[in-house]
Amino acid sequence: MDEHFYSVRMRAAQHGSEGQREKHISGGELLSAYKDLEKAAQMLLEKGLNHSRGRPDFMQIQLDFVEEPVTYTAPLHTATNEVSSVEEGHTAARKLLLRTGVSERAVDQAYQMVTENSVTRGAVLIDAGTGGRLDQRGDRGVRVSRMDWPAENYGRWAEFHGFPENPRMKEALTLAAKVCRHPAVTAELCWSDDPGYVTGYVAGSRLGYQRITKLKERGDEQGCRVFFVDGRADIKSCIHYLEKDPIIIRWRETE
Repeated sequence: MDEHFYSVRMRAAQHGSEGQREKHISGGELLSAYKDLEKAAQMLLEKGLNHSRGRPDFMQIQLDFVEEPVTYTAPLHTATNEVSSVEEGHTAARKLLLRTGVSERAVDQAYQMVTENSVTRGAVLIDAGTGGRLDQRGDRGVRVSRMDWPAENYGRWAEFHGFPENPRMKEALTLAAKVCRHPAVTAELCWSDDPGYVTGYVAGSRLGYQRITKLKERGDEQGCRVFFVDGRADIKSCIHYLEKDPIIIRWRETE
């Protein structure tokens, strides 16, 4: 009998004072078997309470039974691009995005949109050709959900490839593997809103997961998550996949 899973999600925030926006502190997602639910909730609780963006005054942990069958997929090939400055990092990111087939216009539009929409909580979907926004979600964006990479399997992968068992990297690799698995997604550009973490990445199904060691200055709380998508695709179906389809990463050493 196949094991059933639950989606466990966390969102932590600081409620804004009168006339101010709510500040996002932390979010997280795990797929958990019933027997591990308490452990999963505790991990997300600790993450939300101990974040460099501040102390939350609101936190929500939500549990949903996953009815859809889980799909297992391999992690993306991973490489690191060492850069010495933010400017060098963004030059590298632009070159990598162009390699995936994203147009120069779309890259320019994405950077402009990130600057203008600094409070967007989820990902922004941009047409990889024209640069137009596709998701029409405003500040909410698209929140990728229902994905995980079991810690033991990730630990073996990290040891084999010489990476530290970093929970932040595990989360990013898991999300990128799910996102880039969809045939409509050309590439992803991301860097964290954590003021103490300056590494970001560009990812694509063929490009793999390309870490860039500096995509913002330390202390900067503005993050970025952009998915470049084929504008001819069924965008509604793509968003449903990102938000609802359960995906678990599984690495096999023989691959």
